[in-house]
Amino acid sequence: MEKNNETTEEIFVCTECGEEVGRDELTVFDGGAFCIDCLDELTTICRHCGTRIWTSDAIDDDLCRHCYYEHYVGCCDCGVVIHNDDAYYTPNDEYNQEYPYCHICYHKLEINIPIHDYCYKPDPIFYGDNNRLYYGIELEMDCGGENDENADYLLDTANLNTKHMYIKHDGSLNEGFECVSHPMTLEYHKDSMPWKEVLRDAISMGYRSHQANTCGLHIHINRDGLGYSYNEQECTIAKILYFYEKFWNEILRFSRRTEYQANRWAKRYGGGLINPSESLMRAKNSRLGRYVAVNLENAYTIEMRIFRGTLKYSTFIATLQFVDEICKVAVSLSDDMMQSMT
Repeated sequence: MEKNNETTEEIFVCTECGEEVGRDELTVFDGGAFCIDCLDELTTICRHCGTRIWTSDAIDDDLCRHCYYEHYVGCCDCGVVIHNDDAYYTPNDEYNQEYPYCHICYHKLEINIPIHDYCYKPDPIFYGDNNRLYYGIELEMDCGGENDENADYLLDTANLNTKHMYIKHDGSLNEGFECVSHPMTLEYHKDSMPWKEVLRDAISMGYRSHQANTCGLHIHINRDGLGYSYNEQECTIAKILYFYEKFWNEILRFSRRTEYQANRWAKRYGGGLINPSESLMRAKNSRLGRYVAVNLENAYTIEMRIFRGTLKYSTFIATLQFVDEICKVAVSLSDDMMQSMT
């Protein structure tokens, strides 16, 4: 360290390059003192804990070794470093040892797997034209086995001409799985999606849904089909919630659920009738999670969970028609009209 006699400013020398710099331009690190350029070249900040480390010691450019080994893992396919919370695991050898995959590699790996993990979520494919309302189906079936061969058979039926459906593991089932459709208009579900054949094949392989007492029929509705703006969508959702509260007894009968089953898998928000806005506020403040009759926790859809599972085609289609009618009524009627309807 030296002093400049004219300005009395303290002058320091960079340990790495020997450049003379002022105190504000020098950083002390690991026993040395470095100018800004050398500090940027030789060190980095750990993106997880914020500690300065030598670049030569960093993993994945900016992770300290402690954070990497505690909180991160490398994809066993492409090698990209991912946080433990973002890793997907799947057995990959004869000892059934699990190996980590990043999102992209895991879903590439899963393309040819008949029964996907519960977290599997491919990009949606929308089927049907000139319609704002699309419905994605989650149909649970049980008692026939979580069997790859059976799943393949149903997928061959559903996806004969295009990829309509995929199948997922569901921990709430004993010996079955969940069939999930891509979003489709009501007309496409009725006229182009081979539901009748899928349900027939499932029954022939011993699957049950209504009779199993473990199964639901969940219907996702795209939020942007309920209004052009966020406020319009919220107003429509409020009217749907109000409709559920006003006609709960009728809806429960139509759903084929018992009160006990509804309380377990599709709770009522409750609280009495005031107006649609109050129904929405009550639902958002309920902290009931996703096991409610109308689940609002998804970013791009609302989910009607009240309906009991079914493999009977006429009941299946009637349920879709019922949901479609509720949505169209909520879109088209004012709050006052919704409150006065019978």
